[in-house]
Amino acid sequence: MSPFQGDTSEETLRNVVATRYEFNERYFSTTSSMAKDFIQKLLQKNPTDRMTAEECLLHPWIKPITHKQAANRNRSSINMKNFKKFNARRKWKMSYNMVWMCNRLFQVKLPSKSSSDPDEPLRQCESDAEDTESKPASLLRRRLSSSS
Repeated sequence: MSPFQGDTSEETLRNVVATRYEFNERYFSTTSSMAKDFIQKLLQKNPTDRMTAEECLLHPWIKPITHKQAANRNRSSINMKNFKKFNARRKWKMSYNMVWMCNRLFQVKLPSKSSSDPDEPLRQCESDAEDTESKPASLLRRRLSSSS
C-alpha cells in the first residue's frame, strides 16, 4: 500500500505532487518507526532536504548500530500477503479501466461508421493488410517464429 494512496488516481497524484502522505495503521502497523523515519527523510519535496545516498547507507534502519536496531529492522519487513493483495487489486483495476476505455471508444466510433458502407471493416490495421498480401505458409512461419 502506498502512503500516498487516495480514493482515486487523481487524488493519489495530487498527494504525490504535494508530498502529502500518511502511514495508514492498517498497512503499516508492523513497520518500525525507524523504517518510517527513513522513508520520511526520502520523501522530501525539496531535493536538498532529502538524504544523500551516503546518508541513506548510514541510516540506522539500513546499517543498524545496535542489536536492538537490527532486531527492529528484521521485524519491519514488508507484509507480502498485503502487498500481493494490493498489487493484484491494482492490476485488476488497471485491466478493468482498459477494457472500459476500449468499449467506450468502440461505442463512440460505432455510430460514425454506421453511416458509411456497412461492409467496410470497423478497424483498419497495417497488420490486416500484411495478412491478406502474404501467402498463408509464410504467414504461419512468421507467426511461429515471433511466438518462440
